[in-house]
Amino acid sequence: MSGTGPVGVGIIGAGVISNTYLENMTSFPDLRVLFVADLDLDRARTQAEAYNVPSHGTVDELLAIDEIEIVVNLTIPRVHVEVDRRIIAAGKSVWSEKPLALDRDAASDLLAEAAAAGLRVACAPDTVLGAGIQTAMRAIARGDIGEPLTATTMFHVPGPELWHPNPDFLYAIGAGPLLDIGPYYLTALVHAFGAVDQISAVSSRSHDRRIIGSGPRQGEQFPVEVPTHHAALVSFESGQSAQTTFSFQNALSRAGMVEISGTEGTLVLPDPNTFEGDSTLYRFGSEVPQVITATGSFHGRGSGVVDLARALRGGPTETASGTLASHVLDTLLAIADSAERREGVEVTSTVEKPTPFAESWDPAESTL
Repeated sequence: MSGTGPVGVGIIGAGVISNTYLENMTSFPDLRVLFVADLDLDRARTQAEAYNVPSHGTVDELLAIDEIEIVVNLTIPRVHVEVDRRIIAAGKSVWSEKPLALDRDAASDLLAEAAAAGLRVACAPDTVLGAGIQTAMRAIARGDIGEPLTATTMFHVPGPELWHPNPDFLYAIGAGPLLDIGPYYLTALVHAFGAVDQISAVSSRSHDRRIIGSGPRQGEQFPVEVPTHHAALVSFESGQSAQTTFSFQNALSRAGMVEISGTEGTLVLPDPNTFEGDSTLYRFGSEVPQVITATGSFHGRGSGVVDLARALRGGPTETASGTLASHVLDTLLAIADSAERREGVEVTSTVEKPTPFAESWDPAESTL
């Protein structure tokens, strides 16, 4: 593998989400997308041809290519660790879709294997690197709300079976609103407050089966394996706190809500599942809210892969790190544990609070 120039990238998993990754990564000059792999070879070929990627085929063929230094794992959650371990065994660094793993030990072992091999693991979501959330983090860092103290987040929707043609996996072990949506909100909160240390939570499940509402399987029923509503009180090592809910069982949709309050005011952030969106600042003593226009990178998924690539070439440590993703996973599992056990749960892992990106950070810039 070369230690200079753009970083070679391969993708495992040619499903729906690969479109946005491929569209963006093939436009970033610090990356060279070389291969698309999938169990469905026709699907791999289709995606490679659609985005002018030079090669496609099996996972083994991808892993045998020396020029590929980062493999982007877009498989379903239950095989993330299995695939990531194969990537590491082949001597390549990992960018994984979220969640990093389905249990704490698997996440810890994966990071240890990568460290022993001198490789890196980074993980979605990289939406937190976009202009929307980063602008908000810079506003908090410069004191716009004074000392930040509390947060409230909410994701309430009826459920993705209304629009997703194959929603089964979103209700399977390793998903549900907690592990599918939770990483976006908890990652943003860790960027704002730092590491979590304690959880108290409750949960419920409205239906044992759901009905697909669109696509070729419309009308088909499938089982619900996980709770479809979690509500949690989150305490941070810093003494700050947040209330957060994740739900697939609300007829009234209220998604994307993140509010962070401090000694001088409240900041309403954009949806953490997007890369853009302005923030609104409400300050004590002022009747007129201030709109803080998002500035910085508006590029989408794949931005974190660029950050990882630059780290491999000697830049700052990747922000969407495996350590951060592991801590977020630990926190989400603590929410599940607390709800199931009906008692408070400590979060024993920790992570440093990330530093906001400079407004000038741009994954579309050629730096390598």
